[in-house]
Amino acid sequence: MFGKPAIVRWMRWSRWFKPVLIACLLTGFCLPSLLPARETVQPGLLATVSVDQLPRQGQQTYELIFQGGPFPYEKDGVVFHNRERLLAIQPRGYYREYTVKTPGVSHRGVKRIVCGGPSKAPDVCYYTADHYASFRKIVR
Repeated sequence: MFGKPAIVRWMRWSRWFKPVLIACLLTGFCLPSLLPARETVQPGLLATVSVDQLPRQGQQTYELIFQGGPFPYEKDGVVFHNRERLLAIQPRGYYREYTVKTPGVSHRGVKRIVCGGPSKAPDVCYYTADHYASFRKIVR
């Protein structure tokens, strides 16, 4: 009614699992080694963009960041978690994201500026025009 007892299921499962585990440990050739490694990009290796090269809306957002706002979008200034690991690894709360208005769209769009450090005087800022798929360091 409830299926086979757990010990029977374990014995069947362990018949193939034990040899695979032992072979993996002896050879060092395990499944994770088959998967491509996800490397983080060092911030010095990121492309750069000057403030003047940003779209006009990006320049406006960049200025607002250093003025401390007010920001047009409710989510501006929220913590950016760097889940993509394209920016340098920092403690949670270090990065904040800001929306760069995209003309012709009724939503926030995909352009953002992500800054790290104090909110009114960030240490570093990055621009992404593709919703975090890539970043360019903003230089003055």
